[in-house]
Amino acid sequence: MSNQTTTIVPAEAAAAVSSGRGTLVDVRTPAEFREIHAQGAQLVSLDVLDRPSVEAARGTNPGPVYLLCASGIRATKAAEQLKRAGLDDMVVVEGGTNAWAAAGLRVVRGRKTISIERQVRIGAGSLVVVGTGLGWFVHPAFFILAAFVGAGLVFAGVTDICGMAIVLAKAPWNRSGKSSKAGQT
Repeated sequence: MSNQTTTIVPAEAAAAVSSGRGTLVDVRTPAEFREIHAQGAQLVSLDVLDRPSVEAARGTNPGPVYLLCASGIRATKAAEQLKRAGLDDMVVVEGGTNAWAAAGLRVVRGRKTISIERQVRIGAGSLVVVGTGLGWFVHPAFFILAAFVGAGLVFAGVTDICGMAIVLAKAPWNRSGKSSKAGQT
């Protein structure tokens, strides 16, 4: 098992999938998938991703599984997770859905949503403003809230694990839609 994650450019992945030589799996949240996804992609959200869900999405297709997210970061994490589970034919689509759409490949567009990354920025910024305001006008102990959020952002930057994003991904507005195999569209 290689430690190196295999990647492919969107046009090559699209050609392979359209010729039946692979399966396209999107690991974003259902809300993100609903907003825009590569035509033919199947949704298996990162939070429910495991070997059986990927094998179900693959069906009888013997080719590799091409993993997509928004930009490639979550797809890389998914590939690493699936390699640890014993699946060696995971390939990350470089640049994710953003690059897929920018390359002029076919996408399915739906209802606009706010990305998890933007939700984290809004939430973290709001908590810092509220903590600072309450610390200034109510009691200095509220400054701890702003410090806690700042420490969480530093931790997320260093480890690439964002607790707020994990919590927000489970929020009802991000969970609407199927959370496993969504079928080809």
